[in-house]
Amino acid sequence: MTKIILSTGNVILGGPSIIRKPGTHRSNLEFTNSLRSNFVAAQQDYAAGLHNGNGDSSHAQQNGHSSRTAVEVWTEKEDSTLYVPRIDWTSAGLQEDRAQYEITVKLFFLPTAPPEKRKDYTTEALRLVMKELGVSDIDLLIISFPGISFEGGCEYEADRKNATMGNEEEEVAIWGFLESLHEKGQISRLGIAEFGSEKLRHFLENVQVRPAVDQINIKNCCNVPPPLTKLAKEEGIELLTHHDSTDVLPSGTLRELLGQGPQGAGILAGGVDEGSGLKGNIVPEWVVKYTAFVKYRGVIENKGYFASAELVDEA
Repeated sequence: MTKIILSTGNVILGGPSIIRKPGTHRSNLEFTNSLRSNFVAAQQDYAAGLHNGNGDSSHAQQNGHSSRTAVEVWTEKEDSTLYVPRIDWTSAGLQEDRAQYEITVKLFFLPTAPPEKRKDYTTEALRLVMKELGVSDIDLLIISFPGISFEGGCEYEADRKNATMGNEEEEVAIWGFLESLHEKGQISRLGIAEFGSEKLRHFLENVQVRPAVDQINIKNCCNVPPPLTKLAKEEGIELLTHHDSTDVLPSGTLRELLGQGPQGAGILAGGVDEGSGLKGNIVPEWVVKYTAFVKYRGVIENKGYFASAELVDEA
């Protein structure tokens, strides 16, 4: 099996063509656009480096439509992990002292990945973010579990439906690991996403470190459910709204991003060029979004994404 780590780099540097605009119907558009942009930039940069260094022009390959930089040029393999694209860690880090920043991380556990591996997923996601930002701790970690949302004709209906979603046993299990990171000082505050009033009430009864934030997406209902507003106020939990997709990286989207199509990266085999690329079933595992906000200037200096997938050999 091969693990694939995807990264966007700092999307703030990509400009308005990458950053998702308010009201966009696809809430993962910023993420997928940023990945594509970073893939193209890496192919161009490393190909230019080869030419400037009198590299062999055979590093350009044909995909049936146009020349494409060979995968091994702009990606990097470390043991069984493939980084797409390769990451220049020498340019990592923030511009100012750590105390000047509010660092927020949101980790999406994807429905295609096994829940028993969430501890490993969390460890790897935080390692990558901290290395990218050059820090040893973060201010807020929000966890998004699969299969939970607010959907209904009104906020009360959405709140009722929400109570039956997800898997409380699995959610509490990984929370215990997050509590240990909080106790070690690696995470100052913990948060959850898409927890309605009943689901949040039951969750609070089974955890020791209470979530400081509950982040909800109400695009498919009307307003924040009043019972949730009341409970959050009583428990001192901050309610935040967002526009993130709960299934931010479906398998089909990932295969399109990494495939042999006109907008693909040429990593995976398939399509008209069946013989080229890695073969197997691609299983998205997690996505992590991070932001580094400069408090005294009121601006975001660094924002980006990492994602992980497993390429499983076909039987």
